[in-house]
Amino acid sequence: QVQLVESGGGLVQSGGSLRLSCVASGNIANINALGWYRRASGTQRELVAGGINIADSVKGRFTISRDDRKRTVYLQMNRLRSDDTAVYYCNRLMPPYYAWGQGTQVTVSS
Repeated sequence: QVQLVESGGGLVQSGGSLRLSCVASGNIANINALGWYRRASGTQRELVAGGINIADSVKGRFTISRDDRKRTVYLQMNRLRSDDTAVYYCNRLMPPYYAWGQGTQVTVSS
């Protein structure tokens, strides 16, 4: 069983930065196939970044990276905007998904 634990969210002003972390544990072969998703209130979960994919809305502002030794995937978020406010999750880039973690809340104030 794989456990994913996200952290690093918080309240930040528009234009600010945050770095999110996702630590993977359990029976996971590698973390290359993990990406970052987000779900804003009242919307569906969307893929933000993973593999070669990055959402148009975050291009040039968000960067995904990983530390294989720490089994951690990061999401560096710069020039944050109010429409980046959401709960952020990590998971596989395609089904079958691992059990979703609790996510980490990112709130951007204007």
